[in-house]
Amino acid sequence: MALIGDPFVANVNKQMTTTELIQALRVDIVGEMEAIIVYEAHASATSDERVKKVLMHIADEERHHVGELQQLLFMLNPNEQKFIDQGMQTVQQQQTQNFQGSIQ
Repeated sequence: MALIGDPFVANVNKQMTTTELIQALRVDIVGEMEAIIVYEAHASATSDERVKKVLMHIADEERHHVGELQQLLFMLNPNEQKFIDQGMQTVQQQQTQNFQGSIQ
């Protein structure tokens, strides 16, 4: 969640190494995912369709941010994309087999 009390809480007092930047991008992705969960929860907790529509739109914008951050992560760490692609392929293979058998 937001750390509003201290406007400098997110400042980094040095240039990050690539390894540190990769970790920072992962943290940023988690933050965007948490925001999606919160906006969707608030949207589902209201019967006001106007509010629901705006909150779901904002959640979709956060998904867009996840994609941007993920691409930056892939640029800095190509192995990350390899493992994610492998995981996606595993599930797609299981899906074609109607999820019979074991996941490898």
